Amino acid sequence: MNILNAISPIDGRYRNKVESLENYFSEKALINYRVRVEVEYFIALCNIPLPALQDVDKTKFEALRDIYRNFTEQDAQRVKDIESITNHDVKAVEYFIKEKFDEMNLSKHKEYVHFGLTSQDINNTSVPLSLKDCHDDVLMPALDEILSLLNEKSKEWKDIPMLAHTHGQPASPTCLGKEIKVFVYRLEKQLSYFAFIPFSAKFGGATGNFNAHNIAFPKVDWIDFADEYVASLGLERDLFTTQIENYDNLAAYFDNLRRINTILIDFARDIWMYISMEYFKQKIKKDEVGSSAMPHKVNPIDFENAEGNLGMANAILTHLSMKMPISRMQRDLTDSTVSRNIGVPIAHTLIALASLKKGINKLILNQDALNEDLENNWAVVAEGLQTLLRSIDYPDAYETLKQLTRKNTKIDQKSIKEFIDSLQVDDDMKQRMKQITPQTYIGIYPKESEE
Repeated sequence: MNILNAISPIDGRYRNKVESLENYFSEKALINYRVRVEVEYFIALCNIPLPALQDVDKTKFEALRDIYRNFTEQDAQRVKDIESITNHDVKAVEYFIKEKFDEMNLSKHKEYVHFGLTSQDINNTSVPLSLKDCHDDVLMPALDEILSLLNEKSKEWKDIPMLAHTHGQPASPTCLGKEIKVFVYRLEKQLSYFAFIPFSAKFGGATGNFNAHNIAFPKVDWIDFADEYVASLGLERDLFTTQIENYDNLAAYFDNLRRINTILIDFARDIWMYISMEYFKQKIKKDEVGSSAMPHKVNPIDFENAEGNLGMANAILTHLSMKMPISRMQRDLTDSTVSRNIGVPIAHTLIALASLKKGINKLILNQDALNEDLENNWAVVAEGLQTLLRSIDYPDAYETLKQLTRKNTKIDQKSIKEFIDSLQVDDDMKQRMKQITPQTYIGIYPKESEE
């Protein structure tokens, strides 16, 4: 398909940034995961073994696995061709596998393909499996790369004093590296929560009770079988379900990713502000254009692009997490069409991460601007001065500094020095107070931020 004809920018403008996702969330990928679940299920039935499957040649198991391991576009098209007749996507996968069984001289066993199952046993195992693989292979490495980059910058800038701004107004100074470390700290905590959110599957027959399995082979412990089978895929089976998976863990995953994206939105906006304040300049490529009308401009487009795509991702993640756990009685079909969009917020997140990486790597620290801002705001040392005065029970310390700093005259180093000299305190205290400058009044923060 020509990307110029794509309806979504994910498959058009940004295709090169999200191509890897086609291995997890494309129609072909979904079919392939379904084939994998069906094939592994058949093999698991053989390993019980069910009476009719005792004579299956186990040396053919690897050839069976090759059906999904070597799955081609032609295979996917064959499934779609079958679906055009059945008007049922999972049944088409079943018929496709049965065709393969005929080719492998396994025809007499093909009725055990999809044995006792409903479509959601396949879908609700395939979808979390594809998300888990994408999480491990693509998303986490991309998030870890941003985390590592931010950690690197927090160390590089750990000794750079910076004027803080609360409510948009000058506030007690901080360090640039520490402010970046705040985002590292927040991201690390949220990323760690992924370890506690299992990728869970539903596997229990038409309404979750193994009705068909149990009536056919009542001596088999189907609950134990299903638990082991699902675990063999790297998933955790929900014990009590309706026809579909409960999706609560999936909702927790979406919510956690949304929190991570929200932190990154916060970061992108802060850096955007710092660029507008000229704390940072940006590396320029010779032939790039910042504005179609104003040649001088170098816009912070990477951070704007990231913010926009993170917002798109979060909007969809919100709907997914709120919609998917809800189903009328034992099942309605709304989850089916919604779950096909799981790759969309992942794609927008990856686009945003690529933009953030590009933007961060373009940042050039403008230490002169940071220092100039500090020098223009000597009033911010008032907190330190009044606290020192309060520590020696100086009367009305806060009010004294308030009277000084609320004047309509500029507060600078000279006026602060004159103020200190006018105080009725001993020379040692005056010397301590004069050592407080916008560049030195930066407080402390955990040693791990300085490693």
